[in-house]
Amino acid sequence: MKMLPTTASGLAIALACFSLPAHADEGMWTFDAFPSAQVKAAHGFAPDAAWLDHVRLSAARLTGGCSSSLVSAQGLLLTNHHCVVDCAQKLSTADHDYMKNGFLGADQSQEQKCPGQQAEILTSIADVTPKVQAAIGAASGEALVKARDAAIAKIEDGGCSDKAKQRCQVVTLYGGGQYKLYTYRKYSDVRLVFAPEYEAAQFGGDPDNFNFPRYGLDAAFLRIYEDGKPVATPAHLRWDPRAPKPGELVFVAGNPGSTQRLFTQSQIAMRRDLALPSTEILLSELRGRLIAAMAGDAERTRTGADSLFGVENSFKAYYGMYRSLLDPTFAATLADNEQKLRTRIAADPKLAKAIGDPWAEVARAMSAYRNIYMPYMFLEARPGFTSDLYRYAVSIVRAAQEREKPDADRLPGYTQSALPLLEKELLDPAPSYPWLEELKIGFWLSKTREYLTTDHPQVKALLGRDSPENLAHALVTGTKLADPAVRAALFKGGLAAVNASDDPLIRFVLAHDGEARAQLSRYKAEVEGPVTAAQSRLAQARFAAYGDSLYPDATFTLRLSYGTVEGWNEAGRPIAPTTNFAGLFDRATGQAPYQLPARWLAARSKLDPQTVLDFSTSNDVVGGNSGSPVIASDGSVIGALFDGNIHSLGGAFGYDPRLNRSVVVSTGAVEAALRTVYPAPALVAELHAN
Repeated sequence: MKMLPTTASGLAIALACFSLPAHADEGMWTFDAFPSAQVKAAHGFAPDAAWLDHVRLSAARLTGGCSSSLVSAQGLLLTNHHCVVDCAQKLSTADHDYMKNGFLGADQSQEQKCPGQQAEILTSIADVTPKVQAAIGAASGEALVKARDAAIAKIEDGGCSDKAKQRCQVVTLYGGGQYKLYTYRKYSDVRLVFAPEYEAAQFGGDPDNFNFPRYGLDAAFLRIYEDGKPVATPAHLRWDPRAPKPGELVFVAGNPGSTQRLFTQSQIAMRRDLALPSTEILLSELRGRLIAAMAGDAERTRTGADSLFGVENSFKAYYGMYRSLLDPTFAATLADNEQKLRTRIAADPKLAKAIGDPWAEVARAMSAYRNIYMPYMFLEARPGFTSDLYRYAVSIVRAAQEREKPDADRLPGYTQSALPLLEKELLDPAPSYPWLEELKIGFWLSKTREYLTTDHPQVKALLGRDSPENLAHALVTGTKLADPAVRAALFKGGLAAVNASDDPLIRFVLAHDGEARAQLSRYKAEVEGPVTAAQSRLAQARFAAYGDSLYPDATFTLRLSYGTVEGWNEAGRPIAPTTNFAGLFDRATGQAPYQLPARWLAARSKLDPQTVLDFSTSNDVVGGNSGSPVIASDGSVIGALFDGNIHSLGGAFGYDPRLNRSVVVSTGAVEAALRTVYPAPALVAELHAN
């Protein structure tokens, strides 16, 4: 699923979008409001409280945007290969390329720690809506944002008594209609156990991405440790390497990242007209620069593969979203759904008076957003354009400045509850590739100059009389931030150490972060504050109109969806819900991206060609669900969700049960690979020791 925040143009009818109650197998439901009766009515089975609690405690969120599940009593996590690519890339060297050759820890002593990775298991959910809304009161604009953030910081800090083992996060639902405190048991020592070769996991590459039939073994295993030992995890899912049954009910427990099903028409227009097309142009050019820089250079190809993969995946996903919003039928459905809600509210004069006209307020905020979008994006939201070194510098500078303030006055991400994860991500050792850092920072500077224009005061301040490329070279070759010891000294030394630093990247951020903060303040005052106030009343309107049949937009927090194993009809052609090993070998051409590793070719005769490799389901999911367990009614795990078909890209704005399908790698295929291709008898034995 690889980020998957998107939509496709083929959605003729979205049966449930941002203002209507859920239909069919639609919905990414919170665990404290799962519609068990609705599932029972549709499928004859409803998870009870014990089932839900067991699944919740068996699911783990991974930092970096993925999901996973516990599948043994020794902290073993099942996830996707593309969710461990960053880890495998950082652990690799020219002599030990785990992307090319795969990774297998023969025993636990050989499992390797993933830099920056943390696993989090949701232990409780508490409603804190009254506290946050009381703190907001009648505030508006930037004052509203500050009051809300201060209340959230206080709740998060007080909610976790053991900061070393817990993480508290206040989650905004329904755009501000609800606030829930999610408490997690966190594990900061996450180690790589098994990852297949990139060619096997991502078989089909970019051409097959967001498509089906599919033939990838996009699976991997991690393990959580504490005090140097594997964590005992009595709550875990039972491993079942059986084939899925067509039509059977399945559940997906994971952390969908972001949807915009509650967006108003003006918010959708903003994305369609400005945000999506500009993002696509940038990603397209960055892709071209990466490919050109890597061409003919084996080491750059190795070290840049993860970045290129991410750019290509994002480009395709956002393209799908953009295409969907240009589809007249789909766009008309979205507009009609908003009008239906407005008509319902207008029919109740008392409710209409209480709600006011939040649509107009959001429209004014979007008009303001259009005016500030480019400087906000280039100077505040995307500085450095995914450069690790630039991210380090901004995090170090802002952490030093924010820690001088009371917790309630700090920026989100720098509060007491957020600092432990930030510190881990900053200080964990990770390789740095100067050529890639120069390319990304140079690209950011050149595009900032292009989009804001040469005469923009901040462009002049950033570049002076230098070129983007020369400045990027000077910053990257001069900085010492690639050294985790240097980062640690600056982070732990606080503001005094940062102000005294002569590191060119630190000095550069110090010189220009004031303007970035000014853009953030303007965004809060003109966009975030007004939208938050309006969305809170929109939530009241939806609750009044549709009761509790609504689910909130995705927020990269734990959700449960339900669906069935099924294919679909593509332009009159039936698409079967399963693929198998026979299809994999038939599809293999020996040329990238349809090239199989040598060990797979050698094992062909030993594999059952009818073993189900991948399958599709009707579960409603989006990016962030990558790595989510696909769970049968008996609570066993039969697959790991890794993608969606091209129509599933419509999940950002709406769900179409006719066409929207998730794509899953089967546990049967994973076990066959572990037994025959790699092999990993100790890992197989652990999976069955339940």
